[in-house]
Amino acid sequence: MINKTLSRLGIEIWKDIPEYEGLYKVSNLGNVRSLKFNRIRDIKHINKSTRYHVTLSKNKIKTVNTVSVLVAKAFLNHKSCGHKIIVDHIDNNALNDKLYNLQLITQRHNLTKDRKGKSGYTGVYKTSSNNYYSEIRKNDKRIYLGTFKTKEKASQAYQKELKKIVF
Repeated sequence: MINKTLSRLGIEIWKDIPEYEGLYKVSNLGNVRSLKFNRIRDIKHINKSTRYHVTLSKNKIKTVNTVSVLVAKAFLNHKSCGHKIIVDHIDNNALNDKLYNLQLITQRHNLTKDRKGKSGYTGVYKTSSNNYYSEIRKNDKRIYLGTFKTKEKASQAYQKELKKIVF
């Protein structure tokens, strides 16, 4: 928590990158340092997905890593687990790899967190009779959750069902 606050203030803290201890460090401001050359990596580049990447080398094996994942591993104790828990950029700017802008969330939450329909709520739709209904997708199937007088009630039904699926 304190490292997030320090990153917001622009105060740089360095930590070893897990699995690369003694070789590379990453900072809460999203910089990567090679300890061999004692300098910040100037090979940080943007790839096709518009994210910063660095190439790290250990035992003559090179790997390309996103900077956001390296920051999350060092400061948020993130463990790569496929796409179950992912690193999310809170402000949706994939180039802002500062610690205060990163969070660990489920893939499903990431896909729906910024997608709100005309109702202003995820999974809530207006009917022709000025009511609202909600539905959710599970295993590529739509599940109807009911019709409600207000969009807030429809959203509550969606959120309740989402918690059953995610947790």
